[in-house]
Amino acid sequence: MAKIGNGRQSVDTRSIRTINSSHIDDESSLGSDSEINGFTSDRRTDKYGFIGGAQQLGATDVPPEVLRHREVKWLDMLNHWDKWMIKRFDKVRLRCQKGIPPALRGRAWLYLSGGKVKKEQNQGKFQELDSQSGDPKWLDVIEKDLHRQFPFHEMFVSRGGHGQQDLFRVLKAYTLYRPEEGYCQAQAPIAAVLLMHMPAEDAFWGLVQICEKYLPGYYSPGLEAIQLDGEILFALLRRVSPLAFRHLEKHKIDPILYMTEWFMCAFSRTLPWSSVLRVWDMFLCDGVKIIFRVGLVLLKCMLGTREKLKACQGQYETMELLRAIEPRYMQEGFLVREVRILEVPVTSRDVEKEHHTQLKRWRKTRGELNLKPPPRMHGARLVLLADPPRRQDLKQNPTIVLEVPQPTSQLKKGKEEKQSMKKKSKKKSQPIMEVPNPYPLPNEHSPPPSDPPAMPPVTSKTPETVPQTVPQTETLSPHQHCAPPTDLAPAKDSPHQQSTQSLSSTELDTYL
Repeated sequence: MAKIGNGRQSVDTRSIRTINSSHIDDESSLGSDSEINGFTSDRRTDKYGFIGGAQQLGATDVPPEVLRHREVKWLDMLNHWDKWMIKRFDKVRLRCQKGIPPALRGRAWLYLSGGKVKKEQNQGKFQELDSQSGDPKWLDVIEKDLHRQFPFHEMFVSRGGHGQQDLFRVLKAYTLYRPEEGYCQAQAPIAAVLLMHMPAEDAFWGLVQICEKYLPGYYSPGLEAIQLDGEILFALLRRVSPLAFRHLEKHKIDPILYMTEWFMCAFSRTLPWSSVLRVWDMFLCDGVKIIFRVGLVLLKCMLGTREKLKACQGQYETMELLRAIEPRYMQEGFLVREVRILEVPVTSRDVEKEHHTQLKRWRKTRGELNLKPPPRMHGARLVLLADPPRRQDLKQNPTIVLEVPQPTSQLKKGKEEKQSMKKKSKKKSQPIMEVPNPYPLPNEHSPPPSDPPAMPPVTSKTPETVPQTVPQTETLSPHQHCAPPTDLAPAKDSPHQQSTQSLSSTELDTYL
């Protein structure tokens, strides 16, 4: 029996692990998970797929003509990705800051993160991992977390639906790909955001790149990397907002208390969805410095004035204020503008410089790191240069294949052939004019013409005068000197008929 709870209908479904992932039909004609789970037309869904339309608030709508123009530019960049990234990366950064067109966001994220190259260099790897059973220790934890990831999104609203199945496959494959790391709960929202924009295999390689290149060590046991970045954020806050820094230091509020979810989930569980997408556009282009900038902007806006600090006199009040950030500071237009033109800009060099400073302090107070993460890549350009792709690795594989147009030479030939065929058909279609024979044979009876042509005046001649004039023009054959047949009556209509009746049929052929 289905039970009604928390505003949605829950249905009894079998475990995700009992579904053979190798037999999942990605092209099933079944409806969306929201329809399967009882959400029909009476529940409004916004353009991002969230039921209820709450994420639509504060979103900036781009005019369609501007959107089409940006799509053309992005298609050109994706077709020549390596050249744009090496020679014109500043232009790529500017277009990411303006926002990637929604129709191309998934493909652009895969190219920016380096997941496209990683996928092409490891053909069949995801299918191999997907076919394996996985470690039961991680599978139990993953399955418990599936329903917590964006429960009001139509892709993940149904327990055991297509979205949760793909999320389970991606997270399970990562535990097999990196068994030393296993699974961290903060990886689930990262994978879910990727799945909203791309297939499961692409989302897996995007997750791999984020965990290894952009946020290395964040999801390892002990969470040492995220603690280290918390100290970096706190040190950078001294430069950006000294007032907020002194307040947090006064109340001994450790950065790990408020920035863990921000950084580990890349603000996907904090900001409105339109802001999340814009932040991710810049994050996958410029790296972790964008995450630092967003965190600094929020701290400065919430704790950067004395009026704000009057409302939070202690640690508890301060934490409650940071958990309930004012919506106006999280709106897409305001947040993106503040991140781009931060009064005290934070660059990748600043992050790395502070990283070395905090790492030395960590070693003095806590000793060496238990797990040394790989070096962090600050942006898509460094990711590309660290692992140079082959030309075929960047080749796009569209799902819709159109017929390739013929070359211009073949088109010209085809046009010429069509024109010649048209001319021939016109010639064939013209009616054949029947011209009456002015010299009919004796056994033929031609119909009298309706309007006979006017004949020139001819002097009357006797029948004997015609053969007398023939030898003057040409020599006749012996057959032509034969006497005309006597059984035909001489014609009296015209001289032309008199001359034709003086020859037989064979003689007429020879004469003509």
